[in-house]
Amino acid sequence: MAKSPDYYIVEAASLPEIFHKVVEARRLLDTGEADTVNRAVQMTGISRSAFYKYKDAVWPFQDMLHGRIISLQLMMKDEPGILSAVLNLFADSGSNILTINQGIPLNGCAVVSISVETSAMRVTMTELLERISEHPGVLRSEVLAG
Repeated sequence: MAKSPDYYIVEAASLPEIFHKVVEARRLLDTGEADTVNRAVQMTGISRSAFYKYKDAVWPFQDMLHGRIISLQLMMKDEPGILSAVLNLFADSGSNILTINQGIPLNGCAVVSISVETSAMRVTMTELLERISEHPGVLRSEVLAG
């Protein structure tokens, strides 16, 4: 039976420099500042073998919080500015909108599905849902997944 890995939260300043450089090399690749592993390791001053040895073992703490994706479905009045106002509620909360899908309005109402990444939110999900539900143009809101 394989033992599951153990994890620790360690202050970054106490880690060996190689871990910082591996994280930086991965960031360079993720952002496109380096287009190959060779270029990323050259830019950070580490070897390819060190990069490959640690690339899947060390992550910045905030990256561990990513992946908190919530999908919502809203029923809104079909009136100018309502969707924009609701999107501003998401922006004000610090959530990151990933997808928006609006159906064709019928009988003066439109169904809108929105997926958001919540790791940087400055309010609780409950508070955000209350703000959305209280908006005069929102007829119904519900969490579909997350």
